[in-house]
Amino acid sequence: MTGRKKKIVLYQPQQVDESLGLPSSKDLLPLEMLTISAWPIQDGYEVVIIDASIMDAEEAHRKVVEACEDALLYATTGILGYMVFDGLMCSRKVRARYPKLPMFIGGWFASVRPDLQLTQAPYDAVVLGQGELTFRDLVQAVEAGTPLEQVQGLALLRDGQVVKTEKRGVAGWDKITRLPWHLIDIEPYRVHQMRAQSHRDVLRMPTPEAIGDRKPYFGITYFSSYGCPEPCTFCCSPFVTDRRWKAMPADRMLDDLAELKERWNFDVVRFHDANFGVMEKRTREFAQGLLDRNIKFWWNAFIETHSILHYKPDTLDLMIASGMYVAEIGAEAGTNEMMKKIGKPIKDDDNVLGAIELDKRGICANLTYIIGYPGEPRESMLATIDQCRRVHVACPRSRATVWPYRPIPGTAMWDQAIEQGFVPPTRLEDFGKLGQYHLEETWEGRIPDDVMLARKMYHHYATLNYGLARGKKGWWEKRAKARLERGELLGGFPPARVEAKAFDVYNRVTKKLFGTKELSRSWVDPGHSTGTSATKASQSREAMTGTTAGKEER
Repeated sequence: MTGRKKKIVLYQPQQVDESLGLPSSKDLLPLEMLTISAWPIQDGYEVVIIDASIMDAEEAHRKVVEACEDALLYATTGILGYMVFDGLMCSRKVRARYPKLPMFIGGWFASVRPDLQLTQAPYDAVVLGQGELTFRDLVQAVEAGTPLEQVQGLALLRDGQVVKTEKRGVAGWDKITRLPWHLIDIEPYRVHQMRAQSHRDVLRMPTPEAIGDRKPYFGITYFSSYGCPEPCTFCCSPFVTDRRWKAMPADRMLDDLAELKERWNFDVVRFHDANFGVMEKRTREFAQGLLDRNIKFWWNAFIETHSILHYKPDTLDLMIASGMYVAEIGAEAGTNEMMKKIGKPIKDDDNVLGAIELDKRGICANLTYIIGYPGEPRESMLATIDQCRRVHVACPRSRATVWPYRPIPGTAMWDQAIEQGFVPPTRLEDFGKLGQYHLEETWEGRIPDDVMLARKMYHHYATLNYGLARGKKGWWEKRAKARLERGELLGGFPPARVEAKAFDVYNRVTKKLFGTKELSRSWVDPGHSTGTSATKASQSREAMTGTTAGKEER
């Protein structure tokens, strides 16, 4: 290339609706945009990334529109939830200002619903699945004027129909170049995280114990693998990745993080791999490498119960010794029958036993359970809540949570949910509302009232038992622990419900009289104040679009 570099503008939408007053954690770097930037930068293009997480959405949109002046193309991404909404709002503004600018989108949601992106949004093509190599070819095709039909891995709209170009296979890390970390101005992320109240940010991970409870720390996100081999029927990964798993070698990961540690001096790394721990050999080499090279930071990652129970004990010991402090675990369900429908190799009390193995080594097991799957009977939902309770009792460090099932496009259970009465959104804007499923049910009426009450009671007493409701442990907290140990969450439990209501009254009065202590958001209590948050979110989006989106479906 000669002369002035051709400019590519990339927009990372907000993951959380910050207009509601709660900022998201600013350790969430725009990894999606960085990874697709890597090859174009090496090819000589200029890349501008605007990350809406570190600014007001309107300011971010304005900067994107300004940056698109004389740009070669614009692209964005998004996962199911608010990113879909914010990305759409920004892209429409770009299209209104630049009617002829080539515009593209990729990511998980776009890959499973390219029809919506091509018919309701202003995109010329959708990048399907893994995007690094496809985006490189797409950029070169746009500059050369090559028909997009000749680029592998795209969805296009032709004569009113969605057509897909030749499928692109999943690439290994030998085909993916190092991320252009220099594009990130890290200071806004650092400054925000080091605020005294950063522990309250949405999506913020807990502070490592060695730093001190609720003290600020500086963290970054990182990913070292693509895909997941699990067949989970509620997840869209099998559809998008064909259950392929490609992992960065441990040495490359260590080299990269060592350089970033020197550059940014962070405290924590949050791995955003879909399934970090598939290969024990790689996990072991990474942990041992951190120790051998004296690279010091705390880290957390997604790892399956099956992996934990099949790792050698000394591998688990290495993980804690190297700085692992939180393991994110998809526990999913509490019955063998439901786990079989999901497809995971977990049975009986595997989740409890896996959490115990981590807990005794000082690692927090952050387990997420789901209730209300298509066809799941009431008894199965209650068994899941009870297993969650037993994890809490057996593992003091654990954080076990129960979420209502959320139908996700591109999954086997999506079709099952529709067959059983779920009415899916039809507009792209409405898919942007389906993210905060700990605040509001996506499939209303699916979970029986007594099951929802049991879930609420579990979270109420777990929050108390952790000492998060009042910032200390006294009589109420001891009573909560006793209730949990005795399993008094199922079958009506009228005394426990009366006690919970009494605590709520007591807590409101004492807070009014003596003030409120700042508490960590590392534990979210879905049993409280869900209606207000859900209503505010809905009102905020309606105000931005000038519509009453989704009310027809309700």
